Amino acid sequence: MRANIKNYLIAGMLALSLGGCISLAGNKNAPEITTYVLEDPGHATPAATVNPRTLLVLDTTTDAFYNTDSIAFSRAPGTRGLYQYARWADRPGKRLSELLLTRLDADRIFATVASGGSGVKGDWVLDTRLLAFYHQASAAPGSVHVELRAEVMDLRSRVLVARKLFIQELPAPTYNAAGAVAAFNIATGKLLDDIEAWLQTLPATGADRR
Repeated sequence: MRANIKNYLIAGMLALSLGGCISLAGNKNAPEITTYVLEDPGHATPAATVNPRTLLVLDTTTDAFYNTDSIAFSRAPGTRGLYQYARWADRPGKRLSELLLTRLDADRIFATVASGGSGVKGDWVLDTRLLAFYHQASAAPGSVHVELRAEVMDLRSRVLVARKLFIQELPAPTYNAAGAVAAFNIATGKLLDDIEAWLQTLPATGADRR
């Protein structure tokens, strides 16, 4: 019994270090919630060759746990938690969709890039799913882990053109939510770089391939 109590106390102390001190109801000294905006710190060089197709970008879907404005962390394999006094301005999946569309439009990898819900008639569609987006905090200062699966489909033939899993892991500068967000921003930029580089390997002309 004493061993179990000790384990609970250790787990509680770790939670306090990550989420901030838990305040009792009515405590006027409770920390304020800080809201962070996920940013793309920069983008790759525009494509040398423009794919003549129209690419439609669907909203990024998200695994259930990450479909929230809370910032996720993990202290042990197979576990997840949420920061208590820090949150995202937009849910990660929604924000990634916006950043991806903005990046692809700016770098002109395709002749036309539009949102999947815009009503524009497209040739290909890019479908992305966010599989993981958390601060790996088992040891200070930890690192961020991001996983995203992307698929490109030909809308006319209904053939899968390509599919790829993208993973980014970057160290956090500090052992808290602010440090995690700083690393998430860099990881997001690198993730978008990788997606753009991958899209440029797909056939710009001729028959589509699986």
